[in-house]
Amino acid sequence: MKIWNKLEKKQFSPLYLLYGTESYVINETKQKLVTNVLTNEEMDFNLSVYDVEETPIEQALEDAETLPFFGEKKLVILHNPIFLTSEKPKEKVEHNLKKLESYILEPAPYTILVFSGAYEKLDERKKITKLLKKHAEVVEGKKLNERELRVWVEQQAADQQVKMEKKAIDLLLNLVGPDLTRLHSELEKLFLYVGKERVVHVDTVEKLASRSLEQNIFDLIDKVVQRKMDEAFRIYYDLRKQNEEPIKILALIATQFRLIYQVKELIKRGYGQAQIASTLKVHPFRVKLATGQAHAFTDLELGAIIQLLAKTDQQLKTGGAGREVALELFLLQLGNLNKEG
Repeated sequence: MKIWNKLEKKQFSPLYLLYGTESYVINETKQKLVTNVLTNEEMDFNLSVYDVEETPIEQALEDAETLPFFGEKKLVILHNPIFLTSEKPKEKVEHNLKKLESYILEPAPYTILVFSGAYEKLDERKKITKLLKKHAEVVEGKKLNERELRVWVEQQAADQQVKMEKKAIDLLLNLVGPDLTRLHSELEKLFLYVGKERVVHVDTVEKLASRSLEQNIFDLIDKVVQRKMDEAFRIYYDLRKQNEEPIKILALIATQFRLIYQVKELIKRGYGQAQIASTLKVHPFRVKLATGQAHAFTDLELGAIIQLLAKTDQQLKTGGAGREVALELFLLQLGNLNKEG
């Protein structure tokens, strides 16, 4: 990101606005601000963090207007600036927004003031939002679509002078999903492993990449789709060995089948994948994967599966003699249903 390059070159703005639902972008920007603005010795004296859902803004501004101690700059980070959104605060905290407006127009030259919130969008109708967006360096942490994810992975590899095979990128995204924090962690592991070879092959990803519980559930359903029930059960038994609770596994299976059902319905209505993602408020990458699985089931099969899920859920919650085998029985019935289809 351009802003990260500027921070590493010590090119700072007096005001930053960080918002969005992609936590990796927000957290990485904050970390780069901290490490580039302050030395380790200065952090104890010149770094302040406030939650403005609990603290009046004028208290934070008073800190921002106070000269730094043992250093040239101070960094003041304000979390949860809910007054920039249309959301209602949990606790009623009175903020002197007039004072904030004055500060935005004339910020202290020795302070870097950062507003940070995990908000999908801000209320652009508010005067304070418009003013801050006009005068601050804005970083929006948006969820990346599939094309952007590939570009991001390629850029991470290029930064480390590593080449990734296209199929290796495909597999990594399928295994790990669209979460940038997890992807970054997996990429670090892969880059370290390839060492001097500097090329990540598909078999390297297969060997090293960690699968999330959600991804294991997706793989399990995919094995059902392919009628490979022995492999579906192997995934299930592996999850049980990892002490994953049957009720949690079932909940994730139910979530995936609900998504498959919803995607199938919206496709019939003529919705494209981007429209479906927006309507259901899920990541486009998940919609793409669910679309592939939706073609494997008829409407009748999906209706029967949802009834089976409800029945199994009741068995797991009420206990009884069949509790331990309830989920295994569900998988057997699922496999038989798919064969009949």
